[in-house]
Amino acid sequence: MKKYIILPFVFIVLFSFQAFAQLEIGASYEIRDKAPENGFGLRVQKGMLEKVPLVNLGLRAHFSYFNEENRISGSDGPTTGEITNYDFGLAAVGGVSLGLIEPYIGLGLGSETVDLNYDVSGPNEESNFYWNTFVGAKVSVIPVLKPFVEYRYSNKELSEPTISAKENDRIIFGVSLSF
Repeated sequence: MKKYIILPFVFIVLFSFQAFAQLEIGASYEIRDKAPENGFGLRVQKGMLEKVPLVNLGLRAHFSYFNEENRISGSDGPTTGEITNYDFGLAAVGGVSLGLIEPYIGLGLGSETVDLNYDVSGPNEESNFYWNTFVGAKVSVIPVLKPFVEYRYSNKELSEPTISAKENDRIIFGVSLSF
């Protein structure tokens, strides 16, 4: 009977200690509610304090790119244009290794730029700073390759942060390579 109690404990201990990566590089597909709705992302994450068991702390730099062509009907006839949105930022990330799954959370700051380019009005650009928070999980079936899913919320109200419009969130699916 004692053997059956010790065996699950040994498996939990063995599978909860992962090889901590010094560097992760990832690519993602991102979905959000405001136009443009679909985009791609890149991220680089550097681990810190690798000697702490089960806890993973790090810094992440991310970049996202969204692009969409729109057709608008006006009094002068239809007009076509392009909306390009890109953002980049830095965030602190903290996670816990639970065997093959690593849930994580993070908080950071970034900058978002929206380029509107229509035939009639010409180019128009707007840039804003934002704060973001995110929660996600990585699966480590193969230690080098880690698929992940993440929910990220961002808001441009830096002086009085509030959780508001649904258009500020996105769902991210991707894969990270650990070195």
